[in-house]
Amino acid sequence: MEQKKIIVALDGHSSCGKSTYAKRIAVELGYSYIDSGAMYRAVTLAAMDAGLFGGTGEPLPGRIEELLDRIELQLRFNPELRRTEIFLNGRMVEDLIRSMEVSSHVSYIAAISPVRKKMVEYQRKLGEEKGIVMDGRDIGTVVFPDAELKIFLTASLEVRAERRYKELIEKGMPASLDEVRANLAKRDHIDSTRADSPLKQASDAIVLDNSDMTVEQQMEWFRKIYEKITAG
Repeated sequence: MEQKKIIVALDGHSSCGKSTYAKRIAVELGYSYIDSGAMYRAVTLAAMDAGLFGGTGEPLPGRIEELLDRIELQLRFNPELRRTEIFLNGRMVEDLIRSMEVSSHVSYIAAISPVRKKMVEYQRKLGEEKGIVMDGRDIGTVVFPDAELKIFLTASLEVRAERRYKELIEKGMPASLDEVRANLAKRDHIDSTRADSPLKQASDAIVLDNSDMTVEQQMEWFRKIYEKITAG
């Protein structure tokens, strides 16, 4: 008998390894992996390309709303690279959206209510058939409040900064550890204090601090939790 498919909602702070972990879980379960953060990053890139950030570095909300009507996002699986890539108006931007410049602006874009509303609608459509693992900031609290399994992933700021810095360097992107640390602290504050869908742990989410854990150790932890959830 085929096992019933569920939704795995994975929330947590920036650079705590959500995407890496979610991808591994998706592969193990044979589920689709959805990176909700990539959607907000793609909108941020579109806003940057359109010059919609003021002198303070913050976006102009009214202009962002107008831009939303001209944005089309698509998620496609690349079998050669074995990854899901995001396309912005037909252009593959998976690598561009990971830059420090986009990172420094994305929390502002994600705090704009019309942006969140449109992205949440899109994300819910992707989960209609279940059998997905989605990571982000509000997946278990807003997008899928009835998800069968909710995980809240966290790690210390120092560990997250080192991980993010290493990732950028490996991709050949210019960065400094101090800049990365400051960016993460700033994003934590914006994500946690925004009025619309702030980052917070769902009341029924299971917390995992992976500061001192390898990905395989996290997977061992997941298997035990998943067995308990699906056995019930």
